[in-house]
Amino acid sequence: MQKDSIFALAQQSLLIPFALDERKLEQVFGKMLAHQVDYADLYFQYGRAESWSLEEGIVKSGSFSIDQGVGVRAVSGEKTAFAYSDDISLAALESAALATRAIARQGGTQTVPMLGHQSAQRSKSVVQDKATQLYLPHDPIASISASEKVELLERLERCARALDPRVTQVMAGLAGEYEVVMVARSDGVMNADIRPLVRLSLQVIVESNGKREQGSAGGGGRFDYHYFSDEVLQKYAAEAVHQAVINLDARPAPAGNMTVILGSGWPGILLHEAVGHGLEGDFNRKGSSTFSGRIGERVASKGVTVVDDGTIADRRGSLLMDDEGNPTQRTVLIEDGILKGYLQDTMNARLMNVAVTGNARRESYAHLPMPRMTNTMMLNGAHDPGEIIASVKHGLYAANFGGGQVDITSGKFVFSTTEAYMIEDGKITYPVKGATLIGNGPEAMNRVSMVGNDMALDPGVGSCGKEGQHVPVGVGQPTVRIDGLTVGGTA
Repeated sequence: MQKDSIFALAQQSLLIPFALDERKLEQVFGKMLAHQVDYADLYFQYGRAESWSLEEGIVKSGSFSIDQGVGVRAVSGEKTAFAYSDDISLAALESAALATRAIARQGGTQTVPMLGHQSAQRSKSVVQDKATQLYLPHDPIASISASEKVELLERLERCARALDPRVTQVMAGLAGEYEVVMVARSDGVMNADIRPLVRLSLQVIVESNGKREQGSAGGGGRFDYHYFSDEVLQKYAAEAVHQAVINLDARPAPAGNMTVILGSGWPGILLHEAVGHGLEGDFNRKGSSTFSGRIGERVASKGVTVVDDGTIADRRGSLLMDDEGNPTQRTVLIEDGILKGYLQDTMNARLMNVAVTGNARRESYAHLPMPRMTNTMMLNGAHDPGEIIASVKHGLYAANFGGGQVDITSGKFVFSTTEAYMIEDGKITYPVKGATLIGNGPEAMNRVSMVGNDMALDPGVGSCGKEGQHVPVGVGQPTVRIDGLTVGGTA
């Protein structure tokens, strides 16, 4: 579907039902731009979301929600006036235009929150052309019936239980979203996107000889529920059961400084947290990131190239446009170890006198946009994964991760593994549990000694939190060897 068709569909959902058109939006912008405003925009949103959960063989809960609204923002220098409303109407927009006048009267750097009717913008339908078909504007929620959704979860449970008699509990969840967004800006640009998103998750518990362990798997992306074929369900079940069974026999992880090999795919979450956040424009403009002021400097080993790419088809973190109406793009952040740039939204790019990268994101119309990652990954290197493992005399192979934390200012991180193994004399030997990786993002990137040629993206499960806002993201990397990383263990 061409982008002008998407724009027309968005108009039918967000403007026409409320008797709004470009002329009326111009009228609202006229009121806002009569004051000292550098930039203003209006973000319309309509969304439906549902979730289903299965436990003990029964679909025990489900939810469905509909939300719509509009957020208005006016920016002057570093000051922002922002207001939002679930009422999409000319009256609400005009009320917001009056509210944002506070930006011309208030001193200092601040956000002026407003309640009730809020919004603002102008428009000339300058829709981006030559749109890449990243995903189809399908409605996942309507793609299959309610009974088919229940049956899908039941099939997934049967798959998991059939794999191993030690599986005692299965918990599964299915979630879908259909979101229509439109942005109108004070520079005359209007743009729209229709964003489907689905996710299927699985958690199993196995028991043997008085021991209990758990494993998890799942995936999703910007498509509908038909993606979850029997083959996909079997794959998720096999991954979750394998992880749980492996941990039944796992030994306590040793502690100390050692060589660590990160597996491909989801372990890229460490890169996302320990490096990616530090490369977001707002932290660097304010000088609070460990990467601030280091463009052109070596921040990682040779061979390490990191990109953020919002244009990968069907991926969870991909977007046709960001939440300021700018097209997303592939941005090289680190090239062969050299820092090349940061992720930028409009305000931070303007204040730093650099180009926008299409990374403005917000959780909803009720939130301010800020620079955020889309799909962040390390690109392929020259080494075969088997060669990397064979190069390690004694170390840890981290195949999968759970949660983690990072301090943006210092770059320090702590990550827990959910599936890990010891490496002895160049071979993966026995599984271990309780291993945590402790380090500093930039230091760890400078200790990368080998980069594999097996780059993979995560299965489509990531969500990123920043300043209380959560957005879907993707991560990825090839197999990577890091020398001298601190491992916290339980042995």
